[in-house]
Amino acid sequence: MARKQIVYGLLDRPPGPILLLAGAQHVLTLFGATTLVPLIFGPAMGMDVAQVAKFISCVYLAMGIATLIQTTPGLGTGLPIVQGSSFSFIPPIMTIIGIYKALGPDATMQHVGGALIVGGIALALVGYSGLAGMIRRIITPVVIGPTIMAIGFSLFDVAVKSNAARYWPVSLMVVGGVFFFGLMSKNKYFNIFSVLLSILLAYLVCYLGSAGGFFPEGHPAHVSLVNVVEAPGFRFTGLMPWGPPQFSIVAVGALLAGFFSVMIESIGDYHSCSYVSGLPDPDEKIISRGIGAEGANCALAGLLGAVGTTSYTENIGLIGLTGVASRWVVRAGAVILIAMSMLGKLSALIATIPSPVIGGAYIALFGTIGALGIQVLMRADMGSQRNVLIVGFAFLMALGLPGWVAENQELFFGFGVVGQVVWAILKTPMAVAGLCAAFWDSLVPGTPEERGIGERSA
Repeated sequence: MARKQIVYGLLDRPPGPILLLAGAQHVLTLFGATTLVPLIFGPAMGMDVAQVAKFISCVYLAMGIATLIQTTPGLGTGLPIVQGSSFSFIPPIMTIIGIYKALGPDATMQHVGGALIVGGIALALVGYSGLAGMIRRIITPVVIGPTIMAIGFSLFDVAVKSNAARYWPVSLMVVGGVFFFGLMSKNKYFNIFSVLLSILLAYLVCYLGSAGGFFPEGHPAHVSLVNVVEAPGFRFTGLMPWGPPQFSIVAVGALLAGFFSVMIESIGDYHSCSYVSGLPDPDEKIISRGIGAEGANCALAGLLGAVGTTSYTENIGLIGLTGVASRWVVRAGAVILIAMSMLGKLSALIATIPSPVIGGAYIALFGTIGALGIQVLMRADMGSQRNVLIVGFAFLMALGLPGWVAENQELFFGFGVVGQVVWAILKTPMAVAGLCAAFWDSLVPGTPEERGIGERSA
């Protein structure tokens, strides 16, 4: 990642107007991906439009508070790093939804919340105890690469079958927009907000088509603003908006894979953020505090009725692009996000986005995440037969084993609680990829250069 000349350093506080505008830009950068996560889970667990709007408000509130915690020295890294909805939790939470959906959205969210609280506390202990700083020594690009690839490429069903395939013309319009705004346009602002602009354009087409009768009620691309009119102008979701958390061993076991992946991603992000901010590489103490804060934030998200959080690579790229590395700017963005969580009509409007529009954005984002895993592998020596075999084995197992595990639930559950936890973990592609790669990468001899740890991670 290129390093631009720093305009505002970590401790600098820009003038008020610049502070607000630069903070708003961070919100716009994370807005698309952070919003898409609740838009996946809400419909999957049977939420109506009003419930999805409430869910979105919960997520904004949790992510804003999480960013304030992560940017506070002593609690988190103190780096200018944004926290947003984590894609790493999508596969395991979809597993939880599959188990508890019949109980209704509120009960499902209670089990998700309980799992986030337990897993978040465990991750916080790993971080604040200093273990995270030591664990990073065995998390190499050979492990990170196939894990991230499995996150992106295993979500094709969510992207295609559940959303995009419901009406391909609109979905492909979004994909085409991402390519045009992100790669073909020479306008830097189009490049930065390519996904957001593509969604807005497709949404406008759906709205006009619905108003003109081309997309009647019941059509996948239909847009109705009835719920926006009825939504409250002000909403504060507060603690436990879905009811008291429920603690299920199966749900906690499923989320372990997500926490493992979040830790891997975040360690890399701390290095990248330090680099683009003109700072030295983060030491073990900074990394440990960062992972500790990630865990605390996930536990808090469980209490606030939201989803798991992680550091956002997109916003690190924004720092590299603008040279604005002030933690005060990121904290201003966090305050804006908290304010947005209280605008009930805004959340209701977002909840009206049709599934084909979301599907097109998923195709672009999930494919990009998978490809980022390939990019991570470039740090290792992929001309090495050792690495080729490890990565190939890990990724193939990630694609094949979870399906077999899902079909043999009774076999695993026959071993009691331990079997249930193992089933939940092995049903998650990224967990299988990470475990397989970590096992062989640690066991098979390899030079630091071969494993991709001979040079700095940024």
